Amino acid sequence: MTLLRQGHNVTTGIVNQLGAAIVTGKYGEKNPFPIEAELCKQLGASRSVLREAVKMLTAKGLLVSRPRHGTSVQAEAQWNLLDPDVLRWLLERKFSLELLAQFTEVRLAVEPMAAMLAARKATPDGLAQIREAIERMRAAARGEDDPLESDIAFHVAVLGATGNRFYARLEGVIDAALRTSIQFTNQYKGVALADVNEHRKVFDAIEARDPQRAGELMEKIIHEVMDLIASARHKSRADKPTPRRYAVES
Repeated sequence: MTLLRQGHNVTTGIVNQLGAAIVTGKYGEKNPFPIEAELCKQLGASRSVLREAVKMLTAKGLLVSRPRHGTSVQAEAQWNLLDPDVLRWLLERKFSLELLAQFTEVRLAVEPMAAMLAARKATPDGLAQIREAIERMRAAARGEDDPLESDIAFHVAVLGATGNRFYARLEGVIDAALRTSIQFTNQYKGVALADVNEHRKVFDAIEARDPQRAGELMEKIIHEVMDLIASARHKSRADKPTPRRYAVES
């Protein structure tokens, strides 16, 4: 096992490597989580660094430590799916259209209402953040910015513009999941860019203080994603070979 480092943060690198391994089923009932000494040897890490990483994974619901039983992997039902890291590992390492569809259903429950709240409560600074994201999306269309990052910036800015601390806490989750969602939908559509005009319409409604229209336009964007996922799932089922049926002679 090779340690994957992010920057110079060894602990974060270990958390990412072990988290991804747990999510993909490398460790579980049939293959127990290694003991501390073994992991230290595999990862070339000190006990203090490894313990910190295990503590972080435990806080995310992936691991549990019990006296005389050591550390073991929790059932998926115990994982904190609203933790940005856990969601990212799931979508990147254990991707499925079903998982993406479920996350998009969550978006449908959250983002249209966020757009409505932003239309009612956005401060000048909040509006400026959304406007900047739109300008970044336009720049991306000219090849002057990153299409993925600018699209994510728009959706995160709308959450921030609500002025609601709970919506703001969802920014990390939306950011993590959209990285997979946007890449999938753009690839499926055969284009690398989001529809800037549709996003601009949401901003115009927010700026005009029209909550109803802002919510409906945001809902339209997310419904398009749901339709693409449904189409991909249908195609996936259609592409599966039909089992042969053999007549049984009497």
